[in-house]
Amino acid sequence: EESLQADSDADSVSLELRRPDTLVSFTADFKKDVKIFRALILGELEKGQSQFQALCFVTRLHHSEIIPSEAMAKLRQKNPRAVRQAEEVRALEHLHMDMAVNFSQGSLLSLHLRNVCAEAVDAIYTRQEDVQFWLEHGVDSSVFEALPKASEQAELPRCGQVGDRGKPCVCRYGLSLAWYPCMLKYCHSRDRPAPYKCGIRSCQKGYSFDFYVPQRQLCLWDEDP
Repeated sequence: EESLQADSDADSVSLELRRPDTLVSFTADFKKDVKIFRALILGELEKGQSQFQALCFVTRLHHSEIIPSEAMAKLRQKNPRAVRQAEEVRALEHLHMDMAVNFSQGSLLSLHLRNVCAEAVDAIYTRQEDVQFWLEHGVDSSVFEALPKASEQAELPRCGQVGDRGKPCVCRYGLSLAWYPCMLKYCHSRDRPAPYKCGIRSCQKGYSFDFYVPQRQLCLWDEDP
């Protein structure tokens, strides 16, 4: 089940996708060039996990990735229960998250971060290359914290290969946006000299995130085949 919302005043778009064991949300903040993925994963109580685990991944938003907020706000969902197939399946994006976001300073990056990532205070990840872009656009460096260096992380095993739940490792989490409006369609008509907006193109896209965790217990879903 998926819901889409747009706020043209805040110039943002949000999407929420419910699955039996996970709640995924995606927020695009066009004002700040920020996109936020959040996953709430139901915990396995018999394995000593808490009721749920929250993860947030924050990356740079390119405005061509999703339709503008004012266009999203005009969309009307005629049949919300319909199962929709995306017209285009975009390539899987693999991201290595090598920095962390300081939750207490997060609103300096995006005002949405405080609400979206409230349950993931110690698990908000980003990338060095995106941090560089935001710093160049005036975001304060206090927002970001270093994780163990890439060279140190390269020596760490993937969590799926670690037997001891107290050991650090590199965790992988994958999520997919099954259906979202990624582009506007333009039509041509004899009556109008310029092309005009006449619909949307829908896309599906998967993301795979690698990130450091201080103990294997925080990444129990990452099982090597």
